[in-house]
Amino acid sequence: MNDSTDPRLPLSEWILDAYDVLCTHSFYSDNREDAQSVPREQALEILLRTNELTLEPEDANYALSRLLERGYFYEVDDELRVTAPEK
Repeated sequence: MNDSTDPRLPLSEWILDAYDVLCTHSFYSDNREDAQSVPREQALEILLRTNELTLEPEDANYALSRLLERGYFYEVDDELRVTAPEK
């Protein structure tokens, strides 16, 4: 996940693991120009239930907050959407 051409600030490995879990297990395309989105509550549930990570609720909330702050996601109407870095 760490790409030297990615303009976003780096995050802790466990937060990047949470990002990978969300991107591979929860996002779907709906006919809005292939915008990938998931409701925030569903994202929290996915992080808490996955076998790939062991997170407490506070950890899952923290990971989502950091991913939003660093630009990995943006939020619209309580839905998280993936921010694609410019290439």
